[in-house]
Amino acid sequence: MSLTLYFLRHGQTELSREDNFCGGGLDPELTDHGWEMAEAFTAAYKATAWNAIYSSHQRRSVTTAKLLSEAVGKRMEVREGLREIAYGKWEGMTKEKVSQEYREDYVNWLADPAWHAPTEGEFAVSIARRGLRVIEEIKEHFEHGNVLIVSHKATIRIILCSLLGIDVGRFRYRLVCPVGSLSVVEFTTHGALLRVLSDRSHLSSQLKSLPGT
Repeated sequence: MSLTLYFLRHGQTELSREDNFCGGGLDPELTDHGWEMAEAFTAAYKATAWNAIYSSHQRRSVTTAKLLSEAVGKRMEVREGLREIAYGKWEGMTKEKVSQEYREDYVNWLADPAWHAPTEGEFAVSIARRGLRVIEEIKEHFEHGNVLIVSHKATIRIILCSLLGIDVGRFRYRLVCPVGSLSVVEFTTHGALLRVLSDRSHLSSQLKSLPGT
């Protein structure tokens, strides 16, 4: 039996609904629909045999993870390394406003976020380093079984790119990660194998059709 990591993006927030930049500098609560997403995931996966549950420290992630943690009686392990990308001056802003007020930084970030950060924000390579430290910690503790990781849109995509050998500078253009979605990576003798990408089958049709990302 191999080690399998389940990467769950938290439920909807007001800022994800509006598709505004919401990173490590903001800490919104889940919307009512966000709660429903967390409840739907818990209902679908509470029968899974979980070795551990990890979450970023941000409320939208902790709240999403807490429902399953309580349902299965597993303590939630909170890790700073799983927090969302720091968007710096862009936090809470629309893409259109960022493009107007921070044009050069925005264009450079779109071209290569690995080595170009949001204004006073964080490089993708930095997120990869801190995220992979958490993955290595998990691999040291568990040789097999299932581990849930509840995190954020950019962070999940960057970690997945790092594990799969995809340039982290392409994370925005290679992988999708809508709210409430689940991606699954199995560690085989050949390394990380992507089993599932951004599955939302545990959500109702109404929740899957909501606007926002």
